Amino acid sequence: MATENLDKQKTIDLRKKHVGPSCKVFFSHDPIKIVRARGQYMYNEKDEKYLDCINNVAHVGHCHPDVVEAGAKQMELLNTNSRFLHDNLVLYAQRLQATLPEKLSVCYFVNSGSEANDLALRLAWQYTGHKDIITLENAYHGHVSSLIDISPYKFQQMACAEPSQHVHVALSPDIYRGKYCEDHPDPAIAYAENVKDIIEQAHKKGRKIAAFIAESLQSCGGQVIPPVGYFQKVAQHVRNAGGIFIADEVQVGFGRVGTHFWGFQLQGEDFVPDIVTMGKPIGNGHPMSCVITTREVAESFMSSGMEYFNTFGGNPVSCAIGLAVLDVIEKEDLQGNALHIGGYLTRLLYDLKKRHLLVGDVRGRGLFIGLDLVRNRDKRTPATAEAQDVIYRSEQFKPPMCFSREDAELVVEKIDQILTDLEKTLGLQMSEALISENGHTKRKEPSDENGLVHPSIGSSHKNTGTLPHDKKTKKRLKT
Repeated sequence: MATENLDKQKTIDLRKKHVGPSCKVFFSHDPIKIVRARGQYMYNEKDEKYLDCINNVAHVGHCHPDVVEAGAKQMELLNTNSRFLHDNLVLYAQRLQATLPEKLSVCYFVNSGSEANDLALRLAWQYTGHKDIITLENAYHGHVSSLIDISPYKFQQMACAEPSQHVHVALSPDIYRGKYCEDHPDPAIAYAENVKDIIEQAHKKGRKIAAFIAESLQSCGGQVIPPVGYFQKVAQHVRNAGGIFIADEVQVGFGRVGTHFWGFQLQGEDFVPDIVTMGKPIGNGHPMSCVITTREVAESFMSSGMEYFNTFGGNPVSCAIGLAVLDVIEKEDLQGNALHIGGYLTRLLYDLKKRHLLVGDVRGRGLFIGLDLVRNRDKRTPATAEAQDVIYRSEQFKPPMCFSREDAELVVEKIDQILTDLEKTLGLQMSEALISENGHTKRKEPSDENGLVHPSIGSSHKNTGTLPHDKKTKKRLKT
């Protein structure tokens, strides 16, 4: 633990000197130095209070006392690797499996979402004997080399970027600004047919599909919620080709969507992936993650003859923390909170859309919510520069699950102020917004029944959503 609190500029200078220059900070023109946090709030070196609107890592709230206590108590007793028997490992595996369909029964514990997705690819390659992977436009699955290859969100940033020969990029199932929109008679089938076409083209070249991988709700790609039935059809095409389906739940799992514990469950009870990967919220900030798959896939992986071992994956401290996170989600009904507060926030954002021409679409489930900002509602032209002005593109929300109604109101209040200023500068008139709203928008507003947005999609802007107010609770905003 540091023995002194450095001056903020000294911290910036040391970071520039010793930390890789590609490791970016939020709000680079005036970085925020966070020194402590609790619940959904973070505090800088001046003890100014920030409302955290992005942190889907601190899933049950920063420094939750139950999670901290569980980790500390276990650390006082024992922390070692998983080659020794320990109850925490098997009890945690049992608890996780109970949240999933029975078919998904075998766990591999690792340390990050990237590790989980990399291992999922290894499982798929071994089980199928094939090499090729189908991924989605704008997808992001991790930072290791194997995942950069299947993450257009990353590799398209590089000069002369081209997918690896074994990677095929399918259309994002985006019904707001994708090829097949909400007015298509069956966008789920149409987007799934694109995957089928990719498979057929690969076969013509003598290539074989090992897996299709997708976030259950696409996050970095713009809060894209696939139309119901899409995963079922894709899984059918992929399995017919000898491949398997990998559901990446690193961003959206553990009750965030409100109605269900896992994002893929929004597709219906008849859909079960072959592999599910999870990370970020699993340890509430403690580095841990997991891959869960079927007995058949696990036994095939074992048949390779190569032992799998991970030094820190599944250690007693990590599993104690993981168990505590599940306990808190249940004890505090955070899945229910995601449903109700997410629904409330969504309704507030729909009201915001009625007042602001820049808001083209509101979409999401539970506390996984996005705004799509547009320069023209009819053409759905992305308002990229304007989105950056909304608190460095804070148009997407993945806050801690303990978000409150007051927090939701603050978020919308601040965005309302920024949009008002932007529209005055741009000369946008509300009358135009009303004409567009009444004449062209087909998206339904959230139902009174569950307060959720109907399945929809989003912009391709990643978010950094932190809304500050001071320690005396006087609300303010840094831009």
